[in-house]
Amino acid sequence: MSGPNGEPSVPVGQQQEEEAEEASDEEYVALNLMLDQINSCLDNLEEKNDVLNAKLRELLESNRQVRMEFRQQVEATAPKDSQDNS
Repeated sequence: MSGPNGEPSVPVGQQQEEEAEEASDEEYVALNLMLDQINSCLDNLEEKNDVLNAKLRELLESNRQVRMEFRQQVEATAPKDSQDNS
């Protein structure tokens, strides 16, 4: 038996359930795409963080070297100055 618009007769509860499942599937697909985008963004942020961390470590090591060289220069010139004043 057909419905009022010539459509096959489907109980109202079953039709609503099928529509809900279709909407649910579409929502899952959309949610999955958004999660993929978020995951991609997080991967990019993690990569940038790793690069910045490596550069910061290089900068810290460079500063240590410069401080050590400066300290050695000061120590090397300090005794000469004290001997010259005697």
